[in-house]
Amino acid sequence: MEGDRTPAGPVDARSHLPRTDATLADPRLAAAVDRLGRTLVKAVLAGVQERARAGEVSPAQVVEQAVAALPATASGLRRVINATGVMLHTNLGRAPLSAAACEALVAAAGTTDVELDLATGARAPRGRSAVEALLGQVPGAEAAHVVNNGAAALVLTATALARGKDIVVSRGEMVEIGDGFRLPDLLVSTGARLKEVGTTNRTAPADYAAAVGPETGFVLKVHPSNFRVTGFTRDVGVAELSRLGVPVVADIGSGLLTSDAALPDEPDATTWLRAGADLVTASGDKLLGGPQCGLLLGRADLVRRLARHPLARALRVDKLTLAALEATLRGPATPVHRALHADPRRLRERAERLAERLREAGLDSRAVDSEAVIGGGGAPGVTLPSAAVSLPASFAGPLRRATPAVMGRVESGRCLLDLRAVPEEADPELAAGVQRASAASDPTPTPATRRKPAPAVGHDARGR
Repeated sequence: MEGDRTPAGPVDARSHLPRTDATLADPRLAAAVDRLGRTLVKAVLAGVQERARAGEVSPAQVVEQAVAALPATASGLRRVINATGVMLHTNLGRAPLSAAACEALVAAAGTTDVELDLATGARAPRGRSAVEALLGQVPGAEAAHVVNNGAAALVLTATALARGKDIVVSRGEMVEIGDGFRLPDLLVSTGARLKEVGTTNRTAPADYAAAVGPETGFVLKVHPSNFRVTGFTRDVGVAELSRLGVPVVADIGSGLLTSDAALPDEPDATTWLRAGADLVTASGDKLLGGPQCGLLLGRADLVRRLARHPLARALRVDKLTLAALEATLRGPATPVHRALHADPRRLRERAERLAERLREAGLDSRAVDSEAVIGGGGAPGVTLPSAAVSLPASFAGPLRRATPAVMGRVESGRCLLDLRAVPEEADPELAAGVQRASAASDPTPTPATRRKPAPAVGHDARGR
C-alpha cells in the first residue's frame, strides 16, 4: 500500500551526468573537436567523467575540467623547455628551429611548387631553392644533395660509390653512432667492404697508401665527434688523404658549414672541401640549427651519381624539411647559434633575476655558475660557461610533468635550470612553471633526471 513505501534517499548527482554527445555539443568542446578531432576530445572528456563519477569533480565542472585538460595540439609530442645545459639534446629533438623555419613549415604545409616550374608548368628539380641556399653557404661545393639524415648520407654514398669495393678507413674512426648502431655495420650493410688501417690511437699516411688499390671505392675520413682520444695519437688530415689518387669522403657529423671561432677545433664543410675532400657529409639538425636531414656537398659528378641512384628516392626529404632547411640557411641567426654565442655575463644576470623572483614567491632558489656542453655528437670535451637557477632536487619531477615541461638536471643534490639553451624570452614562462611545480614537488629526485657525463646525450650521442 501507499503508506508502506520507503522514502527515497537523496539523489546522487554523479549518477545524472549529461550524456557524452550532449556534453560534446558544448561550444567550448565543439570548437576543440574542430581543432583536435572528435576521438581525442572524447577520450579526454571520458577521463574527466570518470573523475566525476568517483566524486573528484562535480558534474557542473566536467566541461571546464575537460577543456583545461585538452592538449595544445593533436600530436602526442609535448613542448619542453631545455634547461639541461646540453644545447643539442638528442632526446629533446636536437636543434630547435628558428622562427623563420617554423613560418616556412606552415607555408609549405599546403600545396607547393616543390617539383614544379610555375612559369612553364613543367616538372622542376625537387628542392632546387633549398639546394641553391646550401651552395650559397658553402661556395666550395660544386653541387649538393639532401637526404633524410646523416646516416642516410653515408649509406647512399657507400652504396653508390663503393658497393662491391673497398672503403678504406682508420680503426680510430670506427665509431658507434648511438643506440647500438655502429658505423662499420652501417657501411657493410651497403655491400661495401671495409679495409681498416692503422690502430685505435695512431694512423699514418703510409697506412692509407698501402691499402689503396684498384678495388678502392673511396677513402673515408670520419670526425669522431662524440669522443676524444688524447695522449700518444696521430691521425691523417684531409689534405694528405687527397693525394692518394682516389675519392675522399669526409664526414664532419655535426653540420658546421663554415668555421666558428667559438669551436676552433670543430671541422666544417668549407674547410674540408678546400683541403681536398671530394665529398662532405653532415647532419642538418645539429650545429647548423635546422631540421633533421643529411647533407652531401662536393664534386658535381659524384653528387650527380648519388642523386640519380635508385636508393636516393627512398632517402629523399619531404617539402617540410626542404622549406625549414632553406629558411634556416637564408634566415636570421638560429636559436643554436644564439645559444652558442650567448654572453655568460648576461646569462648570470638572467639567473639572478629569475632566482630573486622565485625567492620573492617563497621558494628556495639561487643563481649559480654552471657549465654547458654542445651535445648531439658535436665538440666533445668542449664546455661553455653558463649560469643556472638552483632549486631543491625535488623540483625535477614536477617540472618534467608541467605544461610546458621543463627539463633540468640534478647535480650535487640540487635541480639546476641551466639558461644556455633557454631563449631569454622564455624566462617569464620558466619562472611561472617553477612556481606551479612547487606545489607538487617530490622530495626524491629520480635517476632519470641526473646529468649524464658530457657530451653523450641519450641513446644517440653522435646521432647521424
